[in-house]
Amino acid sequence: MKACLLKKICDLNTENNPLIIEEIPEPVPGIGEVLVKVSTCGVCHTELDEIEGRTPPPVFPVVPGHQVIGRIEVLGKGVKNLKLNDRVGIGWIYSSCGLCEYCIEGNDNLCPDFRATGRDVNGGYGEYIVVPEKSAFLIPEVFSDSESAPLLCAGAIGYRSVKLAHLKNGQSFGLTGFGASAHLVLKMVKHKYPDSKVFVFARSEKEREFAVQLGADWIGNTTDESPEKLNSIVDTTPVWMPVVEGLKNLKPNGRLVINAIRKEDIDKNYLLKIDYPEHLWMEKEIKTVANVSASDISEFLQLAAELNLKPDYQEYALEEANIALMELKQRKIKGAKVIKL
Repeated sequence: MKACLLKKICDLNTENNPLIIEEIPEPVPGIGEVLVKVSTCGVCHTELDEIEGRTPPPVFPVVPGHQVIGRIEVLGKGVKNLKLNDRVGIGWIYSSCGLCEYCIEGNDNLCPDFRATGRDVNGGYGEYIVVPEKSAFLIPEVFSDSESAPLLCAGAIGYRSVKLAHLKNGQSFGLTGFGASAHLVLKMVKHKYPDSKVFVFARSEKEREFAVQLGADWIGNTTDESPEKLNSIVDTTPVWMPVVEGLKNLKPNGRLVINAIRKEDIDKNYLLKIDYPEHLWMEKEIKTVANVSASDISEFLQLAAELNLKPDYQEYALEEANIALMELKQRKIKGAKVIKL
């Protein structure tokens, strides 16, 4: 099969083509697994974290990609709930142990044996992928393949972020950064919490304009002060500055949720600017999102179908994967990016 391979950690400031297209053996499903023919795969900032070494794959080469849509072509022995030609989605969670306290309570995203699609095992930047049956989710018919892909990570982790934000209808809500995940969060919050105002902080004027188009009640630069203090803020950026700037805009007992697998170190000295009275006093909280659970994906897909929550996206061919990644690195973003095979 044809696939994009990451063969080493790369510095994307000097390397424009970190992925190489090659022919590799088509995978074979084992017990309890299915073989999926990939139709689309979303492009995520976590791929940049893998390429640049912030969350490196355990072995090279690896096929990246963890927002995978396709149809089942082969059933492994023991598969019970899926059938041939089912259209399924595969997210960041590839597998977990199923036995630890976290898995038992439904937080399999915290499992010490958590394995990630496209990092710990081959992902969706290729023509085929093998996945355990329990990590393949049926896709509602209301969505096209390209609409479905961003829902599996950008949407699901955004959904988890809002749950962790403890937002209630009528409370003020902030988003700092406005890429693939944030634009879905804005749409979701506007549907689920119609009486809540949404405040968007973004350094890009185009991102701010896009937020207004999607219904933001207020927009500002990352460093701006919001016209009122906010109950909760979700940070979807890869750097530290928006976290520090966001804390100053929280109400007492407010919560800032960091929606990121890793943070870049380019502005880590910004953390030295944290002022306890301004940023943390009055029982403000910082909460991180770790991975995404299986229930996050299944619950969000159902919610997205009920709300007809469709992402904005741009399509790229597999041969254009490096272009999509570099545009993401350069913050050339409007909605989500999707590779179409």
